[in-house]
Amino acid sequence: MEIALIIIAALLLIIGILGCVITGLPGPPLSFVGLLCLQWAGIEMGVTPLIIWGVATVIVTVIDFLLTPWMTKRFGGSKAGNWGAIIGLLVGFLLPFPFGPLVCPFAGAFIGEWVFNRSKSSTATKAAFGAFLSFFVGTGIKLLVSIGMIVHSIMAVIECYF
Repeated sequence: MEIALIIIAALLLIIGILGCVITGLPGPPLSFVGLLCLQWAGIEMGVTPLIIWGVATVIVTVIDFLLTPWMTKRFGGSKAGNWGAIIGLLVGFLLPFPFGPLVCPFAGAFIGEWVFNRSKSSTATKAAFGAFLSFFVGTGIKLLVSIGMIVHSIMAVIECYF
């Protein structure tokens, strides 16, 4: 049973890294479940680190969802651009990479600004660039957390078996 849990944990940690860049896979939550599997397998992860990783997972997941509309607004987008970016983000969950996370929020923000707000194409492009940039910032944050969980896992396995 322990071996099966360790294999499942390793797979979840790897899929968690992939989930940071692939639309539709929740990267950090999968990595966190991998940590829990290691704990259940008898590898002592520590209660405090598990709580910290759990809180970090929730925070990163919420930030990732809120980042696109916030950066769209920060780059000069209006409510129409914000809603376009959110709709694009939601549609993007259904489409494969790169259309999902890259193109859809950008297109949504651009369309929202250009069509509904009658913004100049330069203003709409700037707002859409904020939505596009949010993908890279969000992915970076998610990767940091997921890689941190992998490092913590490796250290715990080494400590347990060596």
